[in-house]
Amino acid sequence: MLIMNERRVRDRKIKQLQSGRTAYAESKELIRLIKRDIEKYGLDVYYDETSSGCWFIPVTKSKSS
Repeated sequence: MLIMNERRVRDRKIKQLQSGRTAYAESKELIRLIKRDIEKYGLDVYYDETSSGCWFIPVTKSKSS
């Protein structure tokens, strides 16, 4: 089994969100770490939590004309 450092994975997921891409996490600990950093960086993200994990979807601001 491949064990990955959760903080390193969290950092990659946060970078995805900051660049406007959706991220997914399965473990409760990783979800907790990602949510903490989302609050820390003030990112506008929608959470879609399911029984198997959590989707983090960046909220894009629509341009008003």
